[in-house]
Amino acid sequence: MTEPAICRLFLVDDHAVFRSGVRAELSGESGLTVVGEAGTVAQAVEGIVALRPDVVLLDVHMPAGGGVAVLRGVSDAMGESAPVFLALSVSDAAEDVIATIRAGARGYVTKTIDGKDLADAVRRVADGDAVFSPRLAGFVLDSFTGKSTAPEPPLDPELDSLTKRELEVLRLLARGYTYREIADELFISIKTVETHASNVLRKTQQSNRNALTRWAATRHIG
Repeated sequence: MTEPAICRLFLVDDHAVFRSGVRAELSGESGLTVVGEAGTVAQAVEGIVALRPDVVLLDVHMPAGGGVAVLRGVSDAMGESAPVFLALSVSDAAEDVIATIRAGARGYVTKTIDGKDLADAVRRVADGDAVFSPRLAGFVLDSFTGKSTAPEPPLDPELDSLTKRELEVLRLLARGYTYREIADELFISIKTVETHASNVLRKTQQSNRNALTRWAATRHIG
């Protein structure tokens, strides 16, 4: 008889005591194993990319961009091979739920959940289901059907103002590409690159390329 596959978990939360508690809660659950953890956005992105877990339990509110920054950083680095994310947060605010799901999380549960239910939620998202604490599912449904009354400010007003092409130029600028190299990479003229770069500087309110590179780094763009 073939044994069921082990679901490999990565924990992201800026409180070490909470991570220890989650690890302890899940340690006795069959089919689950915690392979890594992180307390900052940068550590999380690095660890997830290196360890390639199946599911990431993700805190929403952390310094340097929080859960959304982790989602974006991992997505940029791993693309389609990125793991499944399940938000595990103290917040049940509609704007937090909607922002996290829009950024790519597969589910959202609050920290009031007990160990057994959390283990079940992990297994379900690993199997492809979307999982939400009971009252949160309505926020997501209303948001995606246009019925939400909750305020939905852009996740990052400056970043969200960029067009797809401007974002591509920003990523290459952040990696140190010259205008000519960007033009070759994107099959556009140098003049067009200059125009996009000027728009990016204006929209992100940065004064020069060095400042823009630092701005991009704080958002794990590059």
